[in-house]
Amino acid sequence: MNLVLENESPPLYEDETGAIRVGNSRVLLEIVIRAFQDGASPEAIASRYDTLSLADIYNTVGYYLRHRNAVEAYLTQRAQIADAVQQQLSQHQPDS
Repeated sequence: MNLVLENESPPLYEDETGAIRVGNSRVLLEIVIRAFQDGASPEAIASRYDTLSLADIYNTVGYYLRHRNAVEAYLTQRAQIADAVQQQLSQHQPDS
């Protein structure tokens, strides 16, 4: 039996807001990568997010490891967006 090698695309898609999501879920790329960076195994991530397949998590982590600079740039951009939104919210909502 011969092993057929196939090119596979990463299990990532960009939603209508420009956020990158994993697999057939609404789980954000940054959630998976930050969990991995914090030391969570793909199995532990899968147990936290039951809408993700273990294979999609491994493929996502592999994509991150092969394209670390690009993914880190995306994560930085997403953090900046989150900070800007937080600042806008805090300007319009008084502290409780």
